[in-house]
Amino acid sequence: MSVYLDFEKPVAEIDSRLRDLRRVADAGDTDQTEVTRLEAKAQEQLKAIYAKLTPWQKTQVARHQDRPHFADYVAALVTDFMPLAGDRAFADDNAIHGGIGRFRGRSVMFIGHEKGRGTEGRVKHNFGMAKPEGYRKAIRLMRLAERFRLPVIALVDTPGAYPGVGAEERGQAEAIARSIECCLDLQVPLIAAIVGEGGSGGAVALAAANRVLMLEHAVYSVISPEGGAAILWNAADKAQDAADALKITASDLLRLKVVDEVVREPLGGAHRDAAAMIEALGDAVAKHLMALEPLDPARLREDRRRKFLDMGREGLN
Repeated sequence: MSVYLDFEKPVAEIDSRLRDLRRVADAGDTDQTEVTRLEAKAQEQLKAIYAKLTPWQKTQVARHQDRPHFADYVAALVTDFMPLAGDRAFADDNAIHGGIGRFRGRSVMFIGHEKGRGTEGRVKHNFGMAKPEGYRKAIRLMRLAERFRLPVIALVDTPGAYPGVGAEERGQAEAIARSIECCLDLQVPLIAAIVGEGGSGGAVALAAANRVLMLEHAVYSVISPEGGAAILWNAADKAQDAADALKITASDLLRLKVVDEVVREPLGGAHRDAAAMIEALGDAVAKHLMALEPLDPARLREDRRRKFLDMGREGLN
């Protein structure tokens, strides 16, 4: 059964009536006219709701438990996938996965955050919050890709890097900084996509890319709305105000030139049609990969560095 967000209650009520009517229709006790009418009404409600989502509501959509995860994208887009694990220094981190496979005929390195599903899965993957060994694994895989001239595709979906004591003791900040440095220094194409949450340095560590794509209802910010509210107002109920102020939505970030393309989601969000969402992102990645592949290593690195150095300069002129 679908999980509805608070602002989707009108749709939930229609869908509940639809389920009852379909059961009756299947038994042959009624015609399909009312079912068809309600289906159209549900679509209209979804269009009306999703046409005017607030930044806080988009945050809720970005966190929806049924949005496609890294494993879903890999399963649908990559063939002959060979997962690679460990940072060769401390441990393997299940919050970041990666490996080599073939994406639409090209050999690529796929790296991304994995949040997991269900309580057990989320605990196993630490809710997508990577520790230092996760970022060091990402660095190892990116350097391996560079050695074999493989493009890197990174999928970002994390509330942020893990802030635990153990992670700090093992050099969390340094690991994130090294991962960003590695991204900027790579001599192969690097395409990143914000597919859910893009939280703080934990997201930028995989997203300092030649091209940064963002799904329509994803969010990308220096801090979560809850964290911003705690710092600015010392009040959890100010998260909606923080979301408005942070400019975390895809449309805001495209206008500010933080991201390069917004990938449209199916009506009602990626969680309502995961297959269509995955295919759309695959098309967008393939388009940018085709444009980047002819560039020589020096141009790729310069293109990437210039992109990030230029951010915010227009506002200073």
